[in-house]
Amino acid sequence: MKFHLLSILIFIASFGYSQDKYITRTGEVSFEASVPSFEEVKAKSESVTAIINTENNEFAALVLVKGFRFKNALMEEHFNESYAESDKYPKATFKGHIKEANNDYFVDGELTFHGKSKRLENLPISYSKKEDRVDISGYFTVNVSDFDIKIPKIVQNKVAERVNVSFNFQLNKKK
Repeated sequence: MKFHLLSILIFIASFGYSQDKYITRTGEVSFEASVPSFEEVKAKSESVTAIINTENNEFAALVLVKGFRFKNALMEEHFNESYAESDKYPKATFKGHIKEANNDYFVDGELTFHGKSKRLENLPISYSKKEDRVDISGYFTVNVSDFDIKIPKIVQNKVAERVNVSFNFQLNKKK
């Protein structure tokens, strides 16, 4: 647990501190890898930290993998032990930049999960900035093979190869 806390503190400290920083420790990340006609493969985590520097539009998020909650406890156990290997790879991170084009917002960056990184570009996001808060939400799709996750043949027809990921953050001004 000390390692996780230290990792989060280092992660946040790497952004430095100024008036242009917004942060949350209560964001939400969810994913779904369901296949029609089979049991829902869906989880949500609120064990998320996200930070944005609105001066240079750097954005980062960190989620504790064991924080994902499923409806089915056995599915959660299999996810942590067999797929995500969360003892070996305890966190997933995203580091990138937010950009604007014609009043639309996008994010480019690198997603790291299960010890593997994948570059994601031009992901459309919803972005709004108020005086003391920034709201960011969006979704994207990744392949389990991008992160060297092997789906056993016995459940291959019950778990999708493409995973839909969504996120929602309400970041408050760092004081």
